[in-house]
Amino acid sequence: MTDGKSTTDISLGRRRFMQAGAAVGAGIMANGMPLGQAIWAAEGKVLRARSYADINKLDPGFYQNAYNVDVMNCIYSKLIKYKPGREWGWELQAAEEIEQVDPTHIRFRLRKGIMFTGGYGEMTAEDVKFSFERIIEHDSPVKGDWGPLDHVEVEDDYTGVIVLKKPFVPLWNITLPYGCGHIVSKKAVMEKTGDGGDFGMEPPCFSGPYVIDEWKPDQEVILTRNPEWTGPKPGFDKIRVLKIEDPKTGETAYQAGDIDFTHITLSSMDRFKSDPPEDTVIEDHPSLYYIYLGMNQDHPKLQDINVRRAVQWAVNVPQLLDAGYFGQAEVATGFVAPGLTGHREKALIPPEGDLDKARDYLKKAGAEGLSLNLDVLNETPLKTMAEMMQAQLSQIGVNLEVSVQDPGSFWTIGMESEGDRWKKMQAIIQRFSMVPDPYYATTFFTCEQVGVWNWERFCNERFDELNAEAVTVNDPEKRSKMYHEMQDLLENSGCYRFLTHGGSPLMYRKTKLKSATRPDGRPLFRDFEPV
Repeated sequence: MTDGKSTTDISLGRRRFMQAGAAVGAGIMANGMPLGQAIWAAEGKVLRARSYADINKLDPGFYQNAYNVDVMNCIYSKLIKYKPGREWGWELQAAEEIEQVDPTHIRFRLRKGIMFTGGYGEMTAEDVKFSFERIIEHDSPVKGDWGPLDHVEVEDDYTGVIVLKKPFVPLWNITLPYGCGHIVSKKAVMEKTGDGGDFGMEPPCFSGPYVIDEWKPDQEVILTRNPEWTGPKPGFDKIRVLKIEDPKTGETAYQAGDIDFTHITLSSMDRFKSDPPEDTVIEDHPSLYYIYLGMNQDHPKLQDINVRRAVQWAVNVPQLLDAGYFGQAEVATGFVAPGLTGHREKALIPPEGDLDKARDYLKKAGAEGLSLNLDVLNETPLKTMAEMMQAQLSQIGVNLEVSVQDPGSFWTIGMESEGDRWKKMQAIIQRFSMVPDPYYATTFFTCEQVGVWNWERFCNERFDELNAEAVTVNDPEKRSKMYHEMQDLLENSGCYRFLTHGGSPLMYRKTKLKSATRPDGRPLFRDFEPV
């Protein structure tokens, strides 16, 4: 992360990166030659792809954002992974077999021969146990992904049983195939950290088909083949993931031939479909992202619920989407996207809002002439919506100042662990990534998450009860009703105005690669294939 200082002239090469990560000496050499030479003695096929942000966390037990997981997917291994394609599903990865024995026991057997780099040996069930249990033991910010994990029983070198305190339905949709499902070396992490805690940006070893060759902060991360990998040969010899924050800039880079895979803006989709760049495939994917206006209810200016409701009712969502997405994005009814259990047919507040109601709430609060600050990520659609929101609130007499933030600054605004900025945060246009279970859309808004990812500081006992109970319910209809009520509670708090799930169109050069993505368009670089 950056703090205002430029990092564009910093390059952390493979040798320095390995030294920073506990000197994985044995992993630097392969067959007597430097790792880079060993790799480039092969085919030299390079995948060049855009990411909207730079990596800032490589410990899967403490992962922060989806763009970090995109890289983790390449350098570590999991029991199961998301299956590429248009339908949600999973398939085996490090596990040779896995089964749900009963609602609280999952037995797995590892594939033999998965090696950790740096001389840390073969992956065992003890590594699985360590990887999963450390998340709970060290109170990771994402421990909710593991829900009611009790412990992992080790039966032999390759076999173990995951034991839950109670049923946890999201385990197959979130926990195992996503961030917290990655397996690390117990020996390596204990040597690195001393207590098995967060190793941050200094992974002591790798277990996937790729290793980190070089990281240029704020520019790109370069992955190369892992010479100790014994699994299926990955398609590319080298993956360059370039940080290009703004999607419009990404489109320009693609057209200039600098990258071969990128997501595109909804506003550009029709143009690219009608006149695509040469040798380009355009794909449209439904998005699971949820984008919303959030308000910090603990800030003195927003403690009165009537002020928050005034803002909610002053926001005309279709106008925002027309401005930010050229009318290509649908209005969200809550945090849960269409097609998922728990999706609401409509929100409590109509999409267009009501300026008269907004003025009445503001008058009731005695807050005429109010000034507020709105933080927003430095991306064109979000900035455009912020500017339109500024105009909308001016109609009820609220002066909205827009503060545009780069990712390194934006993603720590509401975190108490990062200082006192959370105390000054007022309103924010937030965008969270999502996986195919409604639990992931609600669990970050519990009381326990206040000051972690719950930046609106919403806290409701009934919400927490529902969130805990819903993960044990298998009946889709009953489960949906619980998530409907949770989203009602969020909206009634005045802290949230649901905006959109956006969309996830992308394009890639068909003469260079065959892409592999989740149904929502999220890239699975490990499964990309060269043409």
